[in-house]
Amino acid sequence: MDLSRLRPEEIPESLFEALDSSEKDSEFIAMESRTYFQDAWARFRVHRLALIGLVFIALMIFCAIVIPILSPFTYDGQDMALRNAPSSILHPFGTDKFGRDILVRVMYGARISLSVGFAAAALNLIVGVIYGGICGYVGGKVDLTLMRIVDILYAVPSLLYVILIMLVFGSNIFSVLLAICVSSWVGMARQVRALVLSLKEQEFAHSAYIIGASRARVLFKHLVINCMGPIIVETTLMVPSAIFTEAFLAFVGIGISIPMASWGTMANEARGLMMIYPMQMVWPVAAICTTMLSLHFIGDGLSEALDPRKR
Repeated sequence: MDLSRLRPEEIPESLFEALDSSEKDSEFIAMESRTYFQDAWARFRVHRLALIGLVFIALMIFCAIVIPILSPFTYDGQDMALRNAPSSILHPFGTDKFGRDILVRVMYGARISLSVGFAAAALNLIVGVIYGGICGYVGGKVDLTLMRIVDILYAVPSLLYVILIMLVFGSNIFSVLLAICVSSWVGMARQVRALVLSLKEQEFAHSAYIIGASRARVLFKHLVINCMGPIIVETTLMVPSAIFTEAFLAFVGIGISIPMASWGTMANEARGLMMIYPMQMVWPVAAICTTMLSLHFIGDGLSEALDPRKR
């Protein structure tokens, strides 16, 4: 009997046998549906050091906001009767040579250092992604010209930018942020350019352009989105680099000016009394080290969570 010529209602039921209900799902594999970021978060949580680093940074941000508000002391309030006091209930970290509470100054310094770090990372992300994406996608003379500018920025020592900017704008948060961002975005631009160059010749990019997507949409909606894993990791690692740069500039005396408290200025003030009152140096240095270590742990965790080759 040729079943291909029969209509469905004409096929005899005796030719078919109902499948037992126990066998219907024998090859079914149940798997929870996840988005890209849900899957990345699930793999990020497995990395214990990265999770500890994330908790520490969240706690540091919370303390930096709350402690200076709730404390009866201010970061610049002096009490000459309590100079160089040791740790106590009233002053858990002690006081410095001007009688200022070190805990409040460390937390206020966390505001400045973390703000500079995250702001510098955000600016470098925006400039680096746009600059590198244009270089990689447009190519040709545009790519050649823009990358030669990057080479020139690499050739000039970054300390020269810092000194010139400080002379023009003075020692403040804006000048420090500008000094950090002048040349630190070139690494992000080079990485994004290399990623875009490797992706723009693939089928999905050509298909998007053929069906009518503009060049800008292809670049930012299709190419840059597929580079977000390495971009996020690179941005995360920019934060500790910016924090260390700000602390170094303040330590050598060309960063944020006194009496504003950043971790670098506190270390600079405490170095003269390091042999007599070493704890005044320990607290800001410990804050810098633990924050940078936590951010590096977060970067490693994001690298493993967002890189499909490490699954």
